[in-house]
Amino acid sequence: MKIGLLPVGQVNHDFLFSIQKDLVRVFPDSTCSITKEDLPIPERAFDRKRNQYNSNLILNQIRVYADRQSEFQRILGVVDVDIFIPELNYVFGEAYTPGKAALISLFRLKPQFYGEPADKGLFLQRAFKEAVHELGHTLGLRHCPNPPCVMHFSNSIFYTDKKQSLFCDQCYLQATITITNEG
Repeated sequence: MKIGLLPVGQVNHDFLFSIQKDLVRVFPDSTCSITKEDLPIPERAFDRKRNQYNSNLILNQIRVYADRQSEFQRILGVVDVDIFIPELNYVFGEAYTPGKAALISLFRLKPQFYGEPADKGLFLQRAFKEAVHELGHTLGLRHCPNPPCVMHFSNSIFYTDKKQSLFCDQCYLQATITITNEG
């Protein structure tokens, strides 16, 4: 599987390089590259009342990009703004399940957001878990009832911190079957 990391808006590229090298550990028969182009955040995605960005509109832009290109089988958009879907106060990410496009937001993954001191290691760990989670959705995986599984739903940062960065056996098997069938 070829994964493309797509910066959406202003995103630190050093951070993307860290995610890139970690993704191939979880998806061992894959390659991961940062795309040659960045996407702007669509202006219409900003909701003035909520002071957040609508994740659906950003994800749709990533899907259009994913459909236009042929280099990657999956595109993971990375944005550094606060995102939401209409039925939730915020989300850490969103993906088409199954599909080629996914999105994570770095905004609420930073320890500073919760009044804690900056911690690059914790921040990268959180972002990596959410990246694997959203890519899992693109492979058709749903939320897993197993709390340590990376596919477990995180409705707060507590659950993101609690879960592992790996799939449980059942989710791993399902992801492997999907990747093999696509290969």
